[in-house]
Amino acid sequence: MRVSFDELKNEIKRVFMKYGLSEEKAETCARIHTESTYDGIYSHGSNRVPRFADYLQKGWVDPKAEPTLEKDMGAIRIYNGNMGPGVLNALFGADRAMELADQYGIGLVGLKNTTHWMRGGTYGKYVAEKGYVAIMWTNTEACMPPWGGKDCRLGNNPFVMACPGPDGGSPVLMDMAMSQYAYGKLQVTRLAGKKLPFPGGYDKDGNLTDDPGAIEDSMRILPIGYWKGSAFAFMLDILGSVLSDGVGAVDMNAAAKGSCGGCSQVMIVIDPKKTTTAEAMSETVKRAVEYIKSAEPSEHSGGVRAPGEGIEKFHKDHDENGIYVDDSVWAEICAL
Repeated sequence: MRVSFDELKNEIKRVFMKYGLSEEKAETCARIHTESTYDGIYSHGSNRVPRFADYLQKGWVDPKAEPTLEKDMGAIRIYNGNMGPGVLNALFGADRAMELADQYGIGLVGLKNTTHWMRGGTYGKYVAEKGYVAIMWTNTEACMPPWGGKDCRLGNNPFVMACPGPDGGSPVLMDMAMSQYAYGKLQVTRLAGKKLPFPGGYDKDGNLTDDPGAIEDSMRILPIGYWKGSAFAFMLDILGSVLSDGVGAVDMNAAAKGSCGGCSQVMIVIDPKKTTTAEAMSETVKRAVEYIKSAEPSEHSGGVRAPGEGIEKFHKDHDENGIYVDDSVWAEICAL
């Protein structure tokens, strides 16, 4: 299915208003979902609309809630998200972190008791396009086994880093979950009837597999770097809780309010103009990107890309042919 940007955004906005968001909030959330889809991140764009609507209906997300300040410590602030829409809370946190960075050179916003922020890269891209450096993450409910275990005890905690691109171009953006493939990527691949390029987890019998459906059924996704990714995810869970005065996977699982219900997020924003000049930063990033891309392509490779660079190919396709939405997902959205 191919639709225009406005057609997708307006349909998502209609749904969100139907499920309790004000027109202003629905417009912002629909725009973020649509932009993620336009960037090729279908898993956290259009594909997440039915789930968000379901959480609104169940009362797991409060459409009227606003963040409230709990602690102000100069360059550090802690806010309670009050279980409001995660997209709106995260945008609020990013704005506050940039304000702190303007004043102190660095700003840390801890956001507790919030809900799924959808695509984490949205907020890294948002601040990088305004000239800042971003380091951000969220913890999640337990949905990944720790290395050496079968049962889910770790969150698949997304981690984001971003900085302005060279010569005013697109930001350099890393947005990754702690598994080889996020559950959203498994869904997208399964819906397309494809296999994963590399094994991404275990089936119910403990065999490594490239079958996305088998991994979804077993919930035994593979941590990035095996034991290293397991440890990385664990530390993000702990530090997300500590730096926001919030909770981690163990308490989110006990509350059982869906994906990321009551999660803790950390947004660190730095003003690089305090450490270097805009011209020097642009040159540094430009040389680094050129250098990494100068590597000879490996066997069966399409070449080397800098983090975030793949977005352009989706923009070109979507501009020429319309934004891709899986037929079953579009039908589900329209039926809401």
